[in-house]
Amino acid sequence: MSTVAPVVDIDWARIRADFPLLRREVHGKPLIYFDSANTGQKPACVIEKVDAFYRNHNANVSRAVHALGSEATEAYEATRVRLAKHLNVASEDLVLTSGTTFAINLVAYSWGLPRLKAGDVVLLTRMEHHANIVPWQLICERTGATIRVADLHPDGSLDLDALYAAMTPEVKLLGVAHVSNVLGTINPVAAICKEARKRGITSVVDGSQALPHMAVDIAAIGCDFYAFTGHKMCGPTGTGALWARRELLASMPPFLGGGEMIKEVRYDGTVFADPPHRFEAGTPNIAGHVGLGAAVTYLDDIGMDAISAREATLLAHLTEEMTAIDGVRIIGTAQRKAAVVSFLVEGAHAHDLATLLDLEGVAVRSGHHCAHPLMAFYGVPATCRASLAFYNTHDEIEAFAAALRKVRRLLG
Repeated sequence: MSTVAPVVDIDWARIRADFPLLRREVHGKPLIYFDSANTGQKPACVIEKVDAFYRNHNANVSRAVHALGSEATEAYEATRVRLAKHLNVASEDLVLTSGTTFAINLVAYSWGLPRLKAGDVVLLTRMEHHANIVPWQLICERTGATIRVADLHPDGSLDLDALYAAMTPEVKLLGVAHVSNVLGTINPVAAICKEARKRGITSVVDGSQALPHMAVDIAAIGCDFYAFTGHKMCGPTGTGALWARRELLASMPPFLGGGEMIKEVRYDGTVFADPPHRFEAGTPNIAGHVGLGAAVTYLDDIGMDAISAREATLLAHLTEEMTAIDGVRIIGTAQRKAAVVSFLVEGAHAHDLATLLDLEGVAVRSGHHCAHPLMAFYGVPATCRASLAFYNTHDEIEAFAAALRKVRRLLG
């Protein structure tokens, strides 16, 4: 007898109605928003939570004893607790940030800069976002360490044998995407981090594209750092967090200095606050993180397993429709994928293709998707990317396919 609980039937039309922007038109046609990997749309409850904060509770956090200050601090810290429960970690190990880019830079400068030296290696994969490449390049330039790259199979899955073979004693840090923003590939990060830990390699997982699509249990993954962005998971822009092992956070110097992250300041020295506040200098995006807390609550109320199942059916439908169109090349066909499809049309530049699709009301992203090395691996300058979320529909997929066929005819 199966021990897996069945996914409860959900009225996805009702869920879609929670997103005000999805009701608008573009160029006189109903919007088909297939760019959720770029940023997710926001349900009304998130928008209303941010609005209510500014209307009724606006004050700075952790600085005032008056009622508004206490309310703001309570609401802000409640998001930290909400996120921790969502990710199965302790709230005191979560640093609230402006997103993944800030979080990985924090690791690079607070962990990497004091520790890396000439002869050390930072191991990355070919599918990394620039946010998990450029910070390490900057640190390597300053420390003398070097970057090593693990390649992929042609289908966009990681070559795990090559990755593990690259984990030599010189490697001090591994950076790996949980889910590729270009290919949709879901990497087996728990197995990868286990191999890294066996070899004494510190692991940094970029979870930006994972949290919108699936349940993420950081404790089960076994990484050392996990970074993610709020705006891709129905939250406001300028939000996110870094989770880190407590012993690592306790050993790291601050990334930025200023107010809030201190216990005592004298001109002859400063005593820093305990983590995580040690890494949260200055006034944060309070309203944004209050909105992120609402977004996490919204996702949990639906259920991440239900969201994953919904998106799997949408991805299968989208892939079937696109595969049936002559001249369409899908890039990234790994067996385990999130609802992200990068593609090209024979004889068409990605930007031209996206522009013509926009005239049909379809929003897709075109370009290198902040992944120049991955584009080079596939020998293309750019791709179009259709990225779905649970609020998309099967009708939209069919309308997109019709628009793509029309554009294909226009482009000859």
